[in-house]
Amino acid sequence: MCRKRVMTMDHVAEDRRRVVALRAAQMYYLQDQTMESIARELSTSRSTVSRLLSHARDTGLVEIRVHSPHDSGMQLERTIAERFHVTAHVVPVPSAVSDIDRLERVATTAARLLGGFVDSNATVGVAWGSTMSAVSRHLVTKDVQNAVVVQMNGAGNTETTGIDYASKILQRFGDAYGAQVQQFAVPAFFDDPATKEALWRERSVIRVLDVQARMDVAIFGLGSPFAEVPSRVYIGGYLEPAEYESLMEDGVVGDLATVFFRPDGSSESIALNARASGPDLGRLRRVPRRVCVVSGVQKLTTLKGALAGELMTDLVLDEALASRLAESD
Repeated sequence: MCRKRVMTMDHVAEDRRRVVALRAAQMYYLQDQTMESIARELSTSRSTVSRLLSHARDTGLVEIRVHSPHDSGMQLERTIAERFHVTAHVVPVPSAVSDIDRLERVATTAARLLGGFVDSNATVGVAWGSTMSAVSRHLVTKDVQNAVVVQMNGAGNTETTGIDYASKILQRFGDAYGAQVQQFAVPAFFDDPATKEALWRERSVIRVLDVQARMDVAIFGLGSPFAEVPSRVYIGGYLEPAEYESLMEDGVVGDLATVFFRPDGSSESIALNARASGPDLGRLRRVPRRVCVVSGVQKLTTLKGALAGELMTDLVLDEALASRLAESD
């Protein structure tokens, strides 16, 4: 009983903070009042007002967008939209920045954009990987109702179940949107296609597959054997030497949620896909909003293959990669 009372008081305090933060944000951003005048009106200090404004930004009460008609990033966005028929979001990153920092900057931008894509009653598919792990660490809280976050592909291999790794990513998404989380506790790749076919007939697996089939939004990175920040599927003990050879023979340039594709975006008759736990790419194309997050020029070939296959509706990428994409044949 005592614990329940404390939790209730905590929630009241948090609600009160959100109300005051919203009021401070409205005065600062919409009424052009100074921090000093806001502090006087709220009977608090300037430093408290600063913290309230930060809280408003961090919790999604305030979204800040910068528009410049002469910005090179916006020009690249228009070029990519015209050529590839996707909505591009180009992230400016200095060329001297390391690939790890580049990924973090792109992931931060993507995480803030996602709040505009996730609404109440939405089913959100999330793939696991280095990029999605980075995105999940920067998500901004948004108050939605009855949302569901579902894992798009299994993460187990001969070294680990993958549950720990994938569940951390999913739980961050669930916490950010107050959503129910549906894990997909199967291997990333089955040893035998027949085993996958049999498991896909099990009611417990069918239940998750049905949730995936109702996805309104799918969020994913692109796995690439060429990237300097290695894609987890290529370094995490998921593939044997013989499987790498099989991918080369099939002309693979990358994967989406452990489903592999060629330069033209096709995935049919790639041997390893018969054993993969990720969604059929034809079915994925029916998801209304498909958000791809990618960074690093080493992923150009992979990205072009995904674009050729019309696997995304929205693309978040760094400026250097966007420039190479716009210049490519």
